[in-house]
Amino acid sequence: MHFVDLHAQYLSIKDEIDAAIASVIAESSFVRGPHVDAFESGFAELIGVRNCVSCANGTDALYIAMKALGLQSGDEVLVPAHTWISTSETVSQAGGTPVFCDSEPQYFTIDPQQIEARITSCTKGIIPVHLYGQPADMEAILEIAKRHNLWVIEDCAQAHLATYKGRMLGTMGDAATFSFYPGKNLGAMGDAGALVTNRDDIAEFAALFSRHGGKGTHVMEGINSRLDGLQAAILNVKLKYIRQWTEQRQACAARYDEQLCAIDRVVTPVVRTACEHVYHLYVVRTHRRNELRMFLKQHDVPTVINYASPVPMYPAYSAQGHTRDAFPVAVDHADQILSIPLYPELSQGDQDNVCQLIARFAEEFEHVEFAAA
Repeated sequence: MHFVDLHAQYLSIKDEIDAAIASVIAESSFVRGPHVDAFESGFAELIGVRNCVSCANGTDALYIAMKALGLQSGDEVLVPAHTWISTSETVSQAGGTPVFCDSEPQYFTIDPQQIEARITSCTKGIIPVHLYGQPADMEAILEIAKRHNLWVIEDCAQAHLATYKGRMLGTMGDAATFSFYPGKNLGAMGDAGALVTNRDDIAEFAALFSRHGGKGTHVMEGINSRLDGLQAAILNVKLKYIRQWTEQRQACAARYDEQLCAIDRVVTPVVRTACEHVYHLYVVRTHRRNELRMFLKQHDVPTVINYASPVPMYPAYSAQGHTRDAFPVAVDHADQILSIPLYPELSQGDQDNVCQLIARFAEEFEHVEFAAA
């Protein structure tokens, strides 16, 4: 069994992918060009925004977005404690200071009450992360941002096509960023990313900044962060299938929910009311996470811990002097979470096997205390 089977996805659309790659080679359109233009317009249409600026990866997209919004030295940006480090490291790289906020107990996403408590005169923006494919509480976040005159960048790296109260994620903030890393819900065959926005000023800056400040004009010093033609051509093929794959992910999650909820004290993902989770990852919680992980490994079921520590606890942020007590929910989650296999091609038989093994673990180790919901 695989945790994610990228080859299975390739085989399902092999002829189209091979033809797309061959066309790029035949045209020698390796950097930008028609395939990139087509992807930018196609992805903007899919998300429902005016502008899509492609770039080399999702991390660059965050950095570019903050540069476009004018982040400067001394500025603070509120970010979740429970996320991948790209969210916070790009704040530092853009010249600002990341200020970490604890998580909501049920959803793994940034807690709006913690946002409110950490705003200072130096705060310029908020980066909510739609972690694992679950929407953050955008209504509350946007209300706080409006009241304090803050910008909002949605980190949608794991949340392609997720919705919040009928609105597509990526359409609500000043800008949003996406990753197309191979394992993502919409994945390239290498690194790739994009910034989307309805603000033309952000899009114009991002397009210039990511291409050396404007090819041949250089109206500013920029960076080199461009989407390869090969990756764009591959993504153009996959754009046609992302809705179907999303529905398959949701069907897989529903099967897990049905079987795992029947196992006493297993905590399955809770979906925010009136929202659509797209299950980049299916994450369960248990106090005996490490024992369960080892048990599943012994039975050839791969698992991943996403993520084993709150970001402010990493040595990279030791200078900020954080303690575990400052982020009790994020710490609690990090000690309990376990991602189990989920991808569109995952068979029902393999899912049944995973669920049966978790049930067996619970029965064989009756002393195991699972986390309370």
